[in-house]
Amino acid sequence: MAPHPVVQAIIDLSAGAIGGTACVLSGQPLDTAKVKMQTFPNLYRGFIHCVMSTYRQVGLRGLYQGTSPALMANIAENSVLFMSYGFCQQVVRFSAGLDNEAVLSDMQKASAGSVASIFSSLVLCPTELVKCRLQAMYEMEASGKIANGQNTVWSVVKAVMRNEGPLGFFQGLTTTIAREVPGYFCFFGAYELCRSTFADYLKCDKDDIGVAPIMFSGGLGGACLWLVVYPMDCVKSRIQVMSMMGKQAGFFKTFMTIARTEGVRALYSGLTPTMVRTFPANGALFLGYEASRKFMMKQFDH
Repeated sequence: MAPHPVVQAIIDLSAGAIGGTACVLSGQPLDTAKVKMQTFPNLYRGFIHCVMSTYRQVGLRGLYQGTSPALMANIAENSVLFMSYGFCQQVVRFSAGLDNEAVLSDMQKASAGSVASIFSSLVLCPTELVKCRLQAMYEMEASGKIANGQNTVWSVVKAVMRNEGPLGFFQGLTTTIAREVPGYFCFFGAYELCRSTFADYLKCDKDDIGVAPIMFSGGLGGACLWLVVYPMDCVKSRIQVMSMMGKQAGFFKTFMTIARTEGVRALYSGLTPTMVRTFPANGALFLGYEASRKFMMKQFDH
């Protein structure tokens, strides 16, 4: 018997939070390298150089800068994302005239994930802004763009409130939504297609394919997401970090300025650590989500 819709929403929210925690803990140093390379594409020769330079300058702590807001961002985003994903699947069933218990196709699930990402963007944007500013803080201070001493979560939050007001936390929201909607269509689409392929090959149900296939499917979904949306993510990071100086154009102007002055390649700066990170991080995300959701659903399966 399916649980009550409210209980189902709580299960999806909790499973999303567990998955988000697993995602951050397994991929944070590579995410830090990504943000640094996006914001300062000419400062580092490549991914290894960025990681080694950060380690030499600030130590291991530097690679885990922004972990607190990253945890908040991922827990908030994935809780809302997976709760909205469950709700949006019901909307898709209603729109298609299907029964409440009907199994959706992989493309219908991808569409539900795409719409769900709009809701998760609203909670993701403020925490991403704090995370990105913390991750690029050393370079911003070293280049003289900002004064020293803003390198804690609380000091960044206070600076945003003081200089930009509450709306300052939503710098880059348009870009976040423009990134999430197509990105999560690819994310959930690739994940579900890959799971279906494994289920056909292993002659079992999609929920019983095992740990390694789930992690691979999650990693593939993440890789598809980043390949599609990476330039938009680069623009988002640039807007969120450079707006610390109080003068940053919107999405289209920033995009065109980067492409014109630094070349299209700058829009893909930091792609290597992102692609290296996506398999363990998104594999852990979906493993955490699927395993905890399955466990919680079993409690109501009497």
